[in-house]
Amino acid sequence: MGILFVVPGYADDGFPRTVADALGRQVEIPARPQRIVAIFASNVEILDGIGAGDRIVGVESFTRYPPHIAERAKVGGRLGFSIEAIARLKADLVVMTPARQAANMVDPLQRIGIPALVLNHRDLNMVMENIRLLGTATGNESEAAQLIAGLESRIAAVRQRLQRRSPVRVYLETAASDRGTYLSVRDGTYTADILRLAGGKNALAGSTLSQVGGESVLRAAPAHIILAGPPERIDTLAKRPGWETIDAVRDGKVSAMPSALLLIPGPRVVDGVEQLARQLHPDAFGKQTTPSPRP
Repeated sequence: MGILFVVPGYADDGFPRTVADALGRQVEIPARPQRIVAIFASNVEILDGIGAGDRIVGVESFTRYPPHIAERAKVGGRLGFSIEAIARLKADLVVMTPARQAANMVDPLQRIGIPALVLNHRDLNMVMENIRLLGTATGNESEAAQLIAGLESRIAAVRQRLQRRSPVRVYLETAASDRGTYLSVRDGTYTADILRLAGGKNALAGSTLSQVGGESVLRAAPAHIILAGPPERIDTLAKRPGWETIDAVRDGKVSAMPSALLLIPGPRVVDGVEQLARQLHPDAFGKQTTPSPRP
């Protein structure tokens, strides 16, 4: 992923160029993109992070951050995406993920001559590769390299602070239903990487399913519970049958974190690492307070 082939004898800026996306496709980008459509929040945030945010002309309806880009033209959302809307925007690059039917647009876009890149984001390494790939695709290689270096430096700083501390057993919940089932982090994902780098150990490690029942959490006996979402979620957790017996609940080791820092595989995952590390190992950070999370 992210392999670059520069065609000799063309423009001095290295275009046209061909990059390999997550589907193994060789995607030719004829000129430095000036009108980009970005589908999925992580792609928007990566493009903005490498200095290409001003070239985004269209997004999906779920986009919330950064606010000034969230106001750009919408090309679809939960019910699908509009090739016509993308064409009207005169897009010269579309960046998407396999989720939310977006990958179904690859062939139609190809037929009308609009390059489309499909990015996957299973783990943190792939997030970094996506930054590098979009730097190549947009001509912002140096900005992408600087962003990656900064993120890796911040991760290294957290690792340095936690090097003599044992991992905390954590149940990290990303969503809950009224039927007594919950969504938790699975191994091998970028959210699991956030937890590991923050000095946590998945209390449900080894589970192949993200959906779990309350009994599984009770048996796991986590020492700390992290809820993705607003702090109000903490009040509802103690009302779940039997959960008052969990050590984390009895000891007041239940915290909430903004979902975006745990569930959007873009540059803010490192904000998630830093904030989660402070919650799990506050003594490692002295009297430093947790910074106010970005939206």
